[in-house]
Amino acid sequence: MKKTGFYFGFLVLAAAGLHAQPVTDPSIVSWVINTTGATGYNNLPSNVQTVQYSASQVYVSCSCIPGYAIGPWTGNPNTPSNQNFVFKITRSPQQNTATATSVGLGHIGVFTNGVSIFNVSDAQSYNNAGVWNRNAYYWEYPSFDNCLGHPQQQGEYHHHVSPTCLYNSNDSTHHSPLIGFAFDGYPVYGAYAYTNTNGTGAIKRMVSSYTLSAATTRSNGPAVGGQYPAGCFIEDYIYTQGAGDLDFRNGRFCVTPEYPNGTYAYFVTLDASHNPAFPYTFFKSYYGVVQSGNLDAGPQAPGGHNTIAESTTVYTPLTTGIKETEKQISFKVMPNPTSDYLYIYMDDASVNNVRGSLFDAKGQVVKQLDFMQPSIAYSMDLTDLAPGLYLFVTESGGKKFEQKIIRSK
Repeated sequence: MKKTGFYFGFLVLAAAGLHAQPVTDPSIVSWVINTTGATGYNNLPSNVQTVQYSASQVYVSCSCIPGYAIGPWTGNPNTPSNQNFVFKITRSPQQNTATATSVGLGHIGVFTNGVSIFNVSDAQSYNNAGVWNRNAYYWEYPSFDNCLGHPQQQGEYHHHVSPTCLYNSNDSTHHSPLIGFAFDGYPVYGAYAYTNTNGTGAIKRMVSSYTLSAATTRSNGPAVGGQYPAGCFIEDYIYTQGAGDLDFRNGRFCVTPEYPNGTYAYFVTLDASHNPAFPYTFFKSYYGVVQSGNLDAGPQAPGGHNTIAESTTVYTPLTTGIKETEKQISFKVMPNPTSDYLYIYMDDASVNNVRGSLFDAKGQVVKQLDFMQPSIAYSMDLTDLAPGLYLFVTESGGKKFEQKIIRSK
C-alpha cells in the first residue's frame, strides 16, 4: 500500500502484539519512527528515534530533523542540528480550568516526525515596544524552505505554519491526519475535518475565526501600508467568536478518526488556495494543562530534554512509512472511517494469496478474507461490529502490513 505523510504514524504492532491487546493510543502510535537508521539533512538521524510509554506518559526522543529534504534558507545563516530532544506527552490530557498557560516562544508542541512547532510570532515587535508583534509568516517567509520550515539560532528546525512536506495538505476529500501534539497533550490536525463536531457531514476546510482588520491606522504603531502592510503584525487580525469553525485557540472539541469519542483538537489553518492562514497553528493559550519539562524557561534552561524517571515500555512498530519502499503487499481501503462496509482494492502489482484479518481492540480476529489476489476488489461487512478502532492486517509470504480502521457510529 503506497503511503504518504497521510499514513505516517498509523497504528502498527510488534509481531508479539498480535496475540495481546494491541496498542491503540494515538499519543503512542502516531509518530514517524525511524526504524532503519535513515538520515536527513547533513546526514543527521531523522524523524523520531524512540517512543517509550508508561501508564500516564509518552516520551518521544527525536532529532528535530525531518526525513524529507529541507533547505536552503534564503538570508538565514542558521544551520539545523540534532537537538536530541526527549519530549513528554501526557496520555490523559485535561482541560485547564485555572489560569491558562500562554502559548509562548520556542517550541510549543511537536509534529509527528519530531520537528518542533513554533507559534505565530517571530519574537520581535515594532520599535521593540511589545505592542505590535510581528507575524513570523510575513517577516520570515523569505527564509522558509519549500517545506515551510527553517532553523533558529541554536539549530532547531521548526515550522510556524502547516508543514507542507509532512502530509498531503492539498487533500480536501479526507479528514486530515493527526500531525502533532501540543504540550498540553491534545492533538494537532491538518486543515480538513468533518463539518460537524460530532463526526458527521462532509469534509471541509477548517476556517479560523480571525479576520484581517480593515483599519488604516494603528494606535501607537505605524500606519497601515508601505513597509507595514495589513497582516504583518499579529494584532492586525481580529477574533470574532463563531466567524469560523474554530475557537480563539484555533481548536474545537470534536470527533476525529483517531478519537471516535471526541477530543479537544487544534488545527493548522489554510486559505482556499492552500496557503497558510492566520493564526496558522494553535494560538494565544493552551486548552489543557501543560506539563513541565517541554517549554523553554529562558536561554539557560531550554525545554525538551526530559529525564525519564519511571519504568517504560518501548513502542516498536512493525512497519512505518520509512520502510514502505520494501512493500510487496499493495492495496487500498476505503472509506475509512466507515459506518457499514470496508472495500479493499488489491493493486495489480501486489503479491498473490494475501490474507486480510481484522482485529478488534482485544487482539481477536473478527473478520477475515483469504487468498486475496492482485487487481481484485473485496468487501468486508462491518455492520455487525461495534463502533471503534480496529486493525486490518494483511499477510503473504512472511510479509505483513497493518492499517488502522475506524468503524464509525
